[in-house]
Amino acid sequence: MMANDKLRIALLGAGGMGQGDAKDAVLVPGVAIAATADICDSRLDKMKETYPGIATTRDYREILARPDIDAVIVATPDHWHAQITIDALAAGKDVYCEKPMVQKIEDGKRVIAAAKRSGKIFQMGSQYASAHAFQKIRALLSSGAIGELNMVEAWLDRNSALGAWQYSIPPDATPQNVDWDRFLGSAPKRPFEPIRLFRWRNYRDYGTAVAGDLYVHLFTGLHTATGAIGPKRIYSTGGLRYWTDGRDVPDTQIGVIDYDQSEHHPKFQFMLRVNFKSSKPDEDFGYRFIGSEGTITTDVFSNVTVTRVPREKAPGNTADTFSKKIEEQILREYAEKYPKLPPTPASLGGPSEQRFTVVKDAHQIHMHNFIDAVRTRKPFFEDAEFGFRATGPALLCNTSYFEKRVCLWDAATMTAS
Repeated sequence: MMANDKLRIALLGAGGMGQGDAKDAVLVPGVAIAATADICDSRLDKMKETYPGIATTRDYREILARPDIDAVIVATPDHWHAQITIDALAAGKDVYCEKPMVQKIEDGKRVIAAAKRSGKIFQMGSQYASAHAFQKIRALLSSGAIGELNMVEAWLDRNSALGAWQYSIPPDATPQNVDWDRFLGSAPKRPFEPIRLFRWRNYRDYGTAVAGDLYVHLFTGLHTATGAIGPKRIYSTGGLRYWTDGRDVPDTQIGVIDYDQSEHHPKFQFMLRVNFKSSKPDEDFGYRFIGSEGTITTDVFSNVTVTRVPREKAPGNTADTFSKKIEEQILREYAEKYPKLPPTPASLGGPSEQRFTVVKDAHQIHMHNFIDAVRTRKPFFEDAEFGFRATGPALLCNTSYFEKRVCLWDAATMTAS
């Protein structure tokens, strides 16, 4: 495809995230949303209102069979991601698949294989891979701005009903207007229950809980900034504290993750948190990269701050805990080894701070990166392998939480145990 060709994209799954992705796509010149599939008639009606002349269907396979569709956005509930992605790649379509790449770890390598076999562009929609903040942090870490990295903290807290997945249920949600069986797909069969469709993230049958929805973003940012390909040990705990509305997933979760040393990065710990009743602003999102000589913090959306606290030039002593004779000997030897320096700015080595401003809307940038990849045939780095390296550890946080155990992950082979 030439850079100036009209790119025709289909949206598969026209919920809130899918419609947002479609709006980001058409901001790029020469892009059209030409078709959409969804199992809810009122969502299809909304797409017709937004994109006059668009083709609509309940069956995504009809769209994959159309030769005039160049690429698809997969924004269905999580339990459909792997199958639709594999079908779309086999049909010769480039694919932008919302995170998490898969609902089940065993499907990760199937998607990777399908992407390689097809030769098509695949990009996971964990948008913070495109956030300029992480590109800046990666450069800072590589330059030794904070010494040797030893710990990273990340959080994505929310304090709103919508942030906790309490989405609206339309009054016309009836078996006539919703293709319930198609929604269920591979999930357990059950009678029509609209709340499970429109608030599907609350249920393990269709979603991937806090970890699949939000931890994937945190792993994506970490891997983008550090160059890490995955952790070794994973433990996660939490509970259902506030949103006791029938959901079967936690609303508060903490992960403690160990990363081994590699050629790309030193050994470090990763601690991540999500809280759906945080008593803070609507969404509180950030990272703290802690090194031997300073800290990098970011809110991801607009700011990166580097605070340097150089290592001590002298270790200090506890000479006063010994006899006077020993104390005098320790102090004498200490003074010889660590002589006092004139009080200059260099010798004092006090803390310093630098602040950087970064571009805010990673969603638009990420979609633009996908469209560039489709047009140039040069994949963006968040391909299927990168996507699974962020998705797999996030899903293991769920395994750890529900099975109350430590999980192991072989980052090189992307294998869990």
